[in-house]
Amino acid sequence: MGIEVPDMEELLRITATAQYGDQAPATSMQSAASATSAESDAGEGPHAPRGYARHLSAVLPALTAAIGQPVPTAVHADPKRLQRELGLPDASSAIVVLVDGLGFWNLGMRLGHAPYLRSLMNEPINRRPVSTCAPSTTVAAMATFGTGTCPGLTGMTGYTQRNTQTGELAQLIAFKNAIPPLELQRQPTIFETLADRGVRITSSGLPKFADSPLTVAAFRGARYIGNERPNDRVFAAAEAARTPGLTYLYVRDADKVGHNYGWDSDRWIGTFERIDAQLALLHRSAPKGTLIVIVADHGMVSVDPDERIDIAAEPELAKDVAMVGGEPRSLMLYAADGVVDPRDIADRWRNRLGGRALVRLCDDAVRDGVYGPVDERVRPMIGDVLVQAAGAVTIVDSRIQTEKATHLPSVHGSQTLMEMDIPFLIDLI
Repeated sequence: MGIEVPDMEELLRITATAQYGDQAPATSMQSAASATSAESDAGEGPHAPRGYARHLSAVLPALTAAIGQPVPTAVHADPKRLQRELGLPDASSAIVVLVDGLGFWNLGMRLGHAPYLRSLMNEPINRRPVSTCAPSTTVAAMATFGTGTCPGLTGMTGYTQRNTQTGELAQLIAFKNAIPPLELQRQPTIFETLADRGVRITSSGLPKFADSPLTVAAFRGARYIGNERPNDRVFAAAEAARTPGLTYLYVRDADKVGHNYGWDSDRWIGTFERIDAQLALLHRSAPKGTLIVIVADHGMVSVDPDERIDIAAEPELAKDVAMVGGEPRSLMLYAADGVVDPRDIADRWRNRLGGRALVRLCDDAVRDGVYGPVDERVRPMIGDVLVQAAGAVTIVDSRIQTEKATHLPSVHGSQTLMEMDIPFLIDLI
C-alpha cells in the first residue's frame, strides 16, 4: 500500500513551524499536508500544529523510555508520554537508524524501489511523518536528535553561523573556525546520560566519524564501532543489539549522492535501493525482540537553476549585510554592527523575493519557536535576519561559496514539507 503524496507545489510551500514539547500534535498526513494551504506567498497564517511529540527531538527520549531507562531533556520532560504518543513498544534492546537526507516524501515517491521500507509503510503507524528541526540541515538536526533538545540550546543553528568568540563565520560539519564542540554544545547527550547509568550504548558508523567534532558534539558517550563496508556496519549494529541497551546506526549515502547528483537521479535511486537492502539485512540479522526505529535528519529538494539568486550580483541584497551564514535554502544574515537596522535589510529582501522566501527578523523567529527555547549565549550566533526559501529557489553567494556549492542539484534547510517531514518507521523483530 502506497501513500498519497501531495503535489510538488504544496510540498514546496513554507509550512507551519514545528514546536517542541511532549503533547500530541495533529498527526495525520492529511493535516500535515494541508497545513501549507494557509501559508500562501511564504507567509505565516493559521495552521495545524506540528512537531511536539512527533518531532526528531523526541525520538531518543522516547526510545530511552521504551528500553526502561527514561531520560528527560530540557524540552521533553516526559519520555514515557513520548513513547506512548509515538507508539513505541517496550523492548530490552533497540536500534535507531538515521538515514541522512531521506525525507518522508522522498521516501514516499520512491517506495517502488524499496521492498523492505515499503513493507514497513504498509503499517498505518508508519505512514505518519514527524518533523525535523529548523533549519532542516544536518548539523542542527544531529545535535537536536542526539541531545533530545533544540538548536536554541545546543548552539548548533546552521551549516555556518557566527563564531561569537572571533566574529568569523564558522562551519559546523567539520567545525572549521568554530568554537570547540564541547564548549559550543553543552547539553548532555542522551548517550552519555545512559552510559553514566551503566546502560550499553553502541554507535556503528564509518571509522572517520568516530571522533569527529560533530560526533563529539551530538553523540558523545557511546562506544563507537567503525567499519568501512556498509554491511559490516549493519552486522556490528545487529551484534551489539544482542545485549540489552541502545544501538545507533548512521547511514549517510542518500544525502551525499543527493547533493552531488540530485535526489531524483538514477544514481540516487541506485543508492536508495542499496540502503533498503542494508536495512532489510539489519532486520534479518538483529536478534528476535529487538526494536528497530528508522528516522532521518531532513528531506531534500531539487533546485531550479532558473530560480537561483546570487547575492554577489544583487547590490540591494548585499547592502548592509556584513556576513551571510546558513546555506542556500536557509540563510542567516548578519547586519553590520551598530550602524544598520535589521528591519531595513528584511524589507529589502522581502521586496526582492516576494513569495519566493519567508523573511523574518531573528526576534520574530525566536518568538515563533523556530529554534525552540533559545539560550542567552546562543542568541548572538543566530543571524539578525532569517531567510527560508520556498519552491525550488536557492540563494547563494558566489563571493564566499565555491562553484560546486552554488550549483548543487539537490539541497535542504528550509521550512517546507519536503524538507521538514521525515520518516518514523517502527519494526519490532
